[in-house]
Amino acid sequence: MDEIEGGILSTIPPAALSLTLTRAAIRMEHSQTWRIDKSNPVEDLVICLEGRGHYLIDGQPLVMEPGDAMLLRRDQRFIGWNEGSTIYRGVAQHFTLDIYGRHDLIAQMELRQKVHLSRWAMLGPLAQHYRQSAPPSSVTLGQHHLFMVLLIAFIEDAFVSWRDHATYQHQGSDMIDLAVMKAAAMISAAPLDPEIATKAVDAARYHPDYFLREFQKRIGRTPRKYQEFKRMERAMHFLEAGLSVSAAAAEVGYGDPYYFSRMFKRVLGLSPRAHMNKVRQSRHGGLLGFDEADQRRHLERDPVC
Repeated sequence: MDEIEGGILSTIPPAALSLTLTRAAIRMEHSQTWRIDKSNPVEDLVICLEGRGHYLIDGQPLVMEPGDAMLLRRDQRFIGWNEGSTIYRGVAQHFTLDIYGRHDLIAQMELRQKVHLSRWAMLGPLAQHYRQSAPPSSVTLGQHHLFMVLLIAFIEDAFVSWRDHATYQHQGSDMIDLAVMKAAAMISAAPLDPEIATKAVDAARYHPDYFLREFQKRIGRTPRKYQEFKRMERAMHFLEAGLSVSAAAAEVGYGDPYYFSRMFKRVLGLSPRAHMNKVRQSRHGGLLGFDEADQRRHLERDPVC
């Protein structure tokens, strides 16, 4: 079955993000004599392709093996070495990731230091290509796009929570924009949690009535209705992956497929069977999911935050 989308960054509009690669990619190839002890003024994402790398970060030991990715935060001191006779190969990229052109998005998130990338079967060849195609002293547009894919994959796997307090004092509409973005991302990542809308509103640390108004103003739905939309959006993925209406309903928490079908039509504007008819038309050269008029109506009803 296809991977079900809806991760923590899925509601952030691409135009809100600004990724900067601050130097060319580092093609790591370290023998047993390699040792490093330093910190960087920007973030550094490290991906292991072959061998094993040993690190000591904030006093905690860490071992990198193929498929592992590690984030070194700006100004975080780390010590690295290779204990074995096998070459430790990988790729490292220094970067910054800002939101709304001013604020460090990475600083907003609590992330695991290291993860094994869950989609390594797909990402492994991509990371290999990223390393092999990296110019020695410049950054290309292709590298920029490839790294964004790798970085998003790491964030989705490493995300723990949004931090309660930012490392900067944002002003004006930035503060509520970020709060709404975080709440929408929380809901999008866990739409099957019956309490997620309440948790997202509580985490915003605003008066609930004010925050509900601001959320609806930016998203076009209340948090609960947005959760239901994301729930039905997930059901769409299950239907398109080949599940029956009853099975898709059960996957998103509905015991009654008839009630599920009514809710699906209420939220998305067409029944599950009508949706699958459109999918079949698309697969056989007909409509691509929605025609242009449908797409305009869909976007007007469900604007991105």
